[in-house]
Formats: sequence, structure tokens, C-alpha cells
Amino acid sequence: MKYKYKITTLGCKVNQFESEAIGRFLEESGWGSSVPDEESDVVVINTCTVTQKASMQSRQAIRQAIRSNPNARIVVTGCYAQNGTEELKQIKGIHDIIGSALKHRIPQALLSTIGSQKPESPIVIVPDIGREEIFKQTIVDISGDRTRPFLKIQDGCDAFCTYCIVPYTRGRSRSMPAEDVLRKIELFSSAGYKEVVLTGIHLGCYGRDFPTGKNSLFKLLKMIEDRSSIDRVRFSSIEPHELTTDIVELVASSAKLCNHFHIPLQSGDDTILKKMKRPYTGEQFGKLISFIHQSIPDAAIGVDVLIGFPGETRNEFQNTYQLIQELPVSYLHVFPYSSRKGTPAARYPNPVPQAAIKERCRDMRELGIRKKNLFFQNFIGRNMVILVEEARDKKTNLLKGITANYITVLLDGPDSLKNSLISIQLIEQIDSTTVLGILH
Repeated sequence: MKYKYKITTLGCKVNQFESEAIGRFLEESGWGSSVPDEESDVVVINTCTVTQKASMQSRQAIRQAIRSNPNARIVVTGCYAQNGTEELKQIKGIHDIIGSALKHRIPQALLSTIGSQKPESPIVIVPDIGREEIFKQTIVDISGDRTRPFLKIQDGCDAFCTYCIVPYTRGRSRSMPAEDVLRKIELFSSAGYKEVVLTGIHLGCYGRDFPTGKNSLFKLLKMIEDRSSIDRVRFSSIEPHELTTDIVELVASSAKLCNHFHIPLQSGDDTILKKMKRPYTGEQFGKLISFIHQSIPDAAIGVDVLIGFPGETRNEFQNTYQLIQELPVSYLHVFPYSSRKGTPAARYPNPVPQAAIKERCRDMRELGIRKKNLFFQNFIGRNMVILVEEARDKKTNLLKGITANYITVLLDGPDSLKNSLISIQLIEQIDSTTVLGILH
């Protein structure tokens, strides 16, 4: 009998990587994945709890899985499983609640327990994530079917920003040894992949848990530049105070490292930044963005902004808005503040009214659209290289690809171009997310 599994993933790229690794292992062990409307033997819900909305969406996904798969074993893991165990225990139909520290062992557990009698109440295995000191590697080397696969090289976070629950759900920063990173990148390259995306919970802390950890992310990127055969390497979010001059200059001189940076600002007001326990000022952030733009004029610079932190006045919001308005930012990710129980900010006075948060988010998102449109327009008429993805655009059935500086391009062409790097000309902006290209 061939058992079927389904995995529902919420949250960040790290969660996506981990879910893909679980699925890949099960398939290599003889399992089959089920289609959306088909009942599965096992459903894994990899949850997120970074905001109240994420927790709510996780609960909704769990209840939907229980309704759609009445005979399946329901396994809940991820950050919400780590931090919201008691809440999850109240949902009837969950069979296993597995914490973040043991997520990598889920495939083996499923293989050993499938077909066994389901428990009356959930089996809860949620060890103290704060005790984890070693990076837990996945049990497969290549994960997922995406054209640009993720590679998790770091887990955990040491920052303890006052609004963030992540250090309590992911533990301290832990890193994959550099030689293992290089080996896995070479496996991707040998398998025909053209680009890999390095991910982590706190990527800028990579290697600081090693005996000689200072500036380790730069050292790793330099090793990748010098020793790997992959065509392109992209990295996910890096904190502004950890995106060093050395890293920017390395990307500027590299044909391999993508000229794309995603940098969390959260607030451009120094008073709010201090309350958030963010170790930089708005002025320092501005100098970093200007330095990147001067060093790499074509670079995409994405910025995270957190709106409505407790006590944030209209003037303090305007300081953030004005800072971003003046900087060569390419796009924004805008998040409304969400109080998380267990964080210092949850006890802070003067919460911002929801109506004000909604209005400020709208204003900031409109600014983000204008920034992205301006960024796109700078490249219309230019020749660029894109990596064509395996999946066509669902709306147009055109090929879809992405430039090194994170512009999504649609173009007409045959399937033979999939998973290849090709030269195209950008001819027209389609909307706020995509540009039309033609073969060059």
C-alpha cells in the first residue's frame, strides 16, 4: 500500500524549506503526495505564529485539514506548535504536536507510526527550544521541485527584539558548517539547478556560534563565490547592522551573488527603534541604503516596515515614511504591529488604535507601490538575464522568470527555455508585480 501525505505550510521561507524537505524524504521512502481535493493518510501542518493573524490562519488550516481528511493522522509542527501548545491541545482531531526542535525527525516518526491506532488525545513532543545548540540538518540534500530551491543554513535568533516571538519559538542562533553549505550547493548545481536561495531565521548571525564566528557570513559568501559552480546565489533578509561593507562590495564585484538585498527597517524613528531594541538609527539605515545604491546602482533593495508599535505617534510614523520616501528603496513589505504574548512589547502602554494602524499601513503600501513602479521603469528597454521558472504564469500561460535584481518577467516562449538563464529585453510594465519581456 502506498500511503499519501499532504503538507500545509504557513509563514517564512525557512518553513517552506523544511516542509519541502519532509515531503522529499517521504517520497523517496515510497510515499505519494495527494492532490488538493484528495484525502491523505497523513497531513502535516507547518505553522507560523509571528503575528496574531498567522496564529489564526494556522488554526484555520488545522481545522480545514481535519475536516477534509477525517481518517488521516494530523501532525502539527512549527512555531505555533512550539509556542501555542495549550491552545492547540483544545482542537479535537490533532494527533501529534511536535515542536520546532524535532521538526527534522517528523519523516522518520511518520514512517514508524503510520497505520498505528490514533491516540485519544494529542501526543505532545515539544522540548525546550532554548536548549538547542547545534544546527539540525535535514535528512535530504535536495528539497522541493521549485526552480530556485531554498537552502536553510541558519536557524534561531539572538536579537530578542521587544515585539518578536521568534527567539522563543526557534531558539538561539545555530549555523550549518560552511563545508556542508558548499557541499549542498554543489549538489544543487550537479542536479541542474541554476540558482539557490540561502535562508535563515537570522541570516546575519550565520557562523557566530562557531569558535571563530566574527564576520562569518562574509567569509561564507566569499567561499561560495570562489568555490561553488552554481550560477546564481540569492540570500534572504539580512539585518541592517549585519549587512557589512565587505558583503556589499563582494556582491558588487560578483557575477554569482544576486544584486538583491532585503533589509528589515521596522521603523525610521529613533525613539521607536530604541523601544523595539533595534541596534541602529534611522540615519545609519539611510547611509547603508545609499551606500548599496552607490555601489550597485541596479540593486533591488526591499525593506520591511512594522506599523503601529505601542506608543507610535503620527509624527513618529511620518519619520519612517519620510525616510523611506527619500531613499532608493525598490519595494516594501508592510506589517501591522501584532501583540504577542510573552514579548516585552505586549506589556507596553499606549497601544495604537487599529483604525490608525490600518490607515498608516495603507499609506505606506501606496508608497511601496510607487517605489516599485519607479524601480521597474528604470529597466524598461534594457537587456537583462532571467532564470526561467518551471511553472508558467497561471493567468497568462506565459513563461515566467526572474532577474538577479528580483524583477519578475513574463514572456512568450517554448517550454525548452524552462530552468535556463536567457537574455531578454524588458519592454513594458504589466502591473505592480511584473514586467513583459521579449527574447533578445
